[in-house]
Amino acid sequence: MNPVNQRTFMRLIFLIFSVCYMTAGCSIAGERDMTLTLKSPDFVHQGEIPGQFTCDGDNLSPALSWSGVPQNTQSLVLIVDDPDAPDPAAPKMTWVHWLLYNLPPTATELTKAVTAGDLPPGTQQGKNDWKKTGYGGPCPPIGRHRYFHKLYALDVVLPDLNEPNKAALEKAMAGHVLEQAELIGTYQRR
Repeated sequence: MNPVNQRTFMRLIFLIFSVCYMTAGCSIAGERDMTLTLKSPDFVHQGEIPGQFTCDGDNLSPALSWSGVPQNTQSLVLIVDDPDAPDPAAPKMTWVHWLLYNLPPTATELTKAVTAGDLPPGTQQGKNDWKKTGYGGPCPPIGRHRYFHKLYALDVVLPDLNEPNKAALEKAMAGHVLEQAELIGTYQRR
């Protein structure tokens, strides 16, 4: 290659790299530029969870939807917990409200008031801190608590963990999390 063609070639490579870097318009083969996101039509991030989703209402699970699942995801996990128990001024534990695992990576939502029979095929449940499967809504004894809805994309389908608690589920997930998203709602009893 003569010197003029070599300079032109190098300028072209530099230009392509610059455009890709500045616009995030290029990705390595197989990668997605999306980021895992989790949201709800029932409450906004850092906003108040409506009473119908709590022990003061109908104790329904809120609708949740997500997007940006990484390409190599084999399953999803949802953990809903409250790190402010029993009192946000002096928290002593994290109270677990809902555990779901092995949600298929093709699933994009959970409907409001979802029942075990309505869960996406293959989804399994763990036990919350009421020692039950399924959703248990906010019911704080004192103060305004935060409720973390955490969605994890895993590179494996987990084995049947026989209705695990949060510690057992997190142990099984260890080393397999590709990406996670978080949605926080708050609630204080009147």
